[in-house]
Amino acid sequence: MIKVSVMYPNTPGARFDHDYYRDTHMPLLKERMGDACLYYTIDKAISGGVPETPAPYIAMCHIFSESLEAFQAGIAPHAEEIVADIANYTDLSPVRQISEVVVGH
Repeated sequence: MIKVSVMYPNTPGARFDHDYYRDTHMPLLKERMGDACLYYTIDKAISGGVPETPAPYIAMCHIFSESLEAFQAGIAPHAEEIVADIANYTDLSPVRQISEVVVGH
């Protein structure tokens, strides 16, 4: 199993609409990817590693897929639409990472 993490840097003055992200963007991604997206999680930052410090990322999502090939096949036909929707909820450029899930829940 793999996890695709999409992280949005916590930049002062940046715009990020958490409601749109949760209610519109991520459901759109799941709908377009179908079974290639097993499930996803969304994180909303509350603090950095030390209390009362800003978190390094304002928001993150983690998309779980059986394999890198399955993820790529699921996202590729819809990538342009999904990337174009980013402007509807943020002016940040996301940081992406693909990881192998070694231990799950």
